[in-house]
Amino acid sequence: MQPLLVWPDPPPPDIVRVLDLAGLPWQSVADEAGARDGMWSAAIVAADEAPERGFAMARQLRRGDLAVAPLLLVVRGNQLSDLTGRHDTFDDFCVAPAHPAEIEARVRHLLANESGLDVGPDVVQYEALVLNLETYQAAIDGEPLDLTYMEYELLKFLAANPGRVFTREILLSRVWGYEYYGGARTVDVHVRRLRAKLGEEHAGMIQTVRSVGYKFGESRWSA
Repeated sequence: MQPLLVWPDPPPPDIVRVLDLAGLPWQSVADEAGARDGMWSAAIVAADEAPERGFAMARQLRRGDLAVAPLLLVVRGNQLSDLTGRHDTFDDFCVAPAHPAEIEARVRHLLANESGLDVGPDVVQYEALVLNLETYQAAIDGEPLDLTYMEYELLKFLAANPGRVFTREILLSRVWGYEYYGGARTVDVHVRRLRAKLGEEHAGMIQTVRSVGYKFGESRWSA
């Protein structure tokens, strides 16, 4: 898979986190000249901080021999009216600040609609646990799990990073979003509920690391 083009350079940290956690290759560019130096599977233009420059970059990416597609445009709510007349410069948009799960879902949807692109597996699996990333369904030992949206997001994040230890603060930032102001107890409550729903046999998948936070299972790279 060719990398995703991300504008501007340096790129927005929240978009970088989403792409890195999703395992999607990316490269940031500062201008049209930088875009011509690579082959791209798609583009993300974050126009929320500098709308006129962002709209101009999207227009440059879609013209002539460059013609990068598909393109996701990130804007703020007060910029939505500025999209009128610019629909030929983007394929989808999201309003910042967007939840990490929304950004990932929109990027994967765009990539999936491009024939011949490999966007990776659509499931996260660890032993008896399977999470479907497209349908937001989860099952253990073939039995469906009745999860809330945030329970699913927390379980997905942990299961996608087996063996890694995360503090409560990092989990709040990565799963709930960088603008979430809830306390660390939010994580503890969701972990307790997940363990109950996983059942006694599998509750140990989510381990407490004393004085640090939580980890899920064991790393697949363990000796």
